[in-house]
Amino acid sequence: MGHLDHAAFGWLTPVLSYAMACIGAALGLRCTVRALGATGRSRRNWLLAAASAIGTGIWTMHFVAMLGFSVSGTEMRYNVPLTIVSLLVAMVVVGAGVFAVGYGRDRGRALALGGLTTGLGVASMHYLGMAALRLHGDVHYDPALVGLSVVIAVVAATAALWAALNIKSPVAVAVASLVMGGAVSSMHYTGMIAVSVRVSPSGEALPGATAMQFIFPLAVGLGSYLFLTAAFVALSPTTGEREASASAQRPVETIAR
Repeated sequence: MGHLDHAAFGWLTPVLSYAMACIGAALGLRCTVRALGATGRSRRNWLLAAASAIGTGIWTMHFVAMLGFSVSGTEMRYNVPLTIVSLLVAMVVVGAGVFAVGYGRDRGRALALGGLTTGLGVASMHYLGMAALRLHGDVHYDPALVGLSVVIAVVAATAALWAALNIKSPVAVAVASLVMGGAVSSMHYTGMIAVSVRVSPSGEALPGATAMQFIFPLAVGLGSYLFLTAAFVALSPTTGEREASASAQRPVETIAR
């Protein structure tokens, strides 16, 4: 059995991955709040932004954490197409959950469906990302811990969507984001504790790309996307601000006439 190290760089990767999960959650929640106050094309666009933010944040969290993962006795590589598929799955399935909440007429049913769909999307992304891992040996999972990680993902997603429906103030959203980031990180490390590796030493070259060749540059790019999205959301006027601006302009137009 190979020795697994989940924090080869100390606290750097766990803390940074948690920060990325929190940023993605905060953006997703703020975009969902904006969507619920909008109509038509604007609502759809805000929901798309929410799905991309949450999906990107979760994916980046996973692979930043994986930068600190190592197995003694073997190198590791990542299958590039499957890694990209895991990112797309995160965005698409999370998007389905967010849209269920954004357009659902029955809030309770929409929340249950959206939480389940989004949670399963988070878990699917995690295990697809793990399936992309290439090493000299066989990877095994503890079924009980895998099941627990999926439950954590569903509960975390449901709680986050409930927050989007019921919490409006920026401070409350920030607190909810910290909680969701912790839940997503807990799901990840629960899933990683479920992993065991039986190493089969070999001199053959592994297919795929190393984490620093592929994962790190992509994570940096997606992290930059999250920060740019954060700036866009922060600078965009809320529905209340637009209504206040429109109300302030009406008396001026009346006087001009």
